[in-house]
Amino acid sequence: MDITEALSSLKKEPGFQDQVGMVLIHNGVVRGHSRGSKDAVHSLKVTPDQERIEALRQEYESRPGIFRIIVQANQGEFQPGQDLLFIIVAGDIRENVHPVLSELLNRIKSEAVHKQET
Repeated sequence: MDITEALSSLKKEPGFQDQVGMVLIHNGVVRGHSRGSKDAVHSLKVTPDQERIEALRQEYESRPGIFRIIVQANQGEFQPGQDLLFIIVAGDIRENVHPVLSELLNRIKSEAVHKQET
């Protein structure tokens, strides 16, 4: 995902100027080491459940104050430093936008993405 292009398109949507006061972005990348053991990671195989991700996106987009949510979960084998997951949450105020990004991220990672380190 090109973040600049995604933000530009989002800002052109009808209603953006009237309804959005905050945009938060998550850009998940492959770490060079395992989260728990700190062992070196040479690659990471990722299999996202796109249908579950879309269902979660729709659920959270219906929350009060949320204008739009964009999610891109990449699939395949990735090397440290490569992009895995993008989430963009646009909404009215921090109290609405911040918890949605945090909760959605946690649910996508726990319910809709399978990862295998090598």
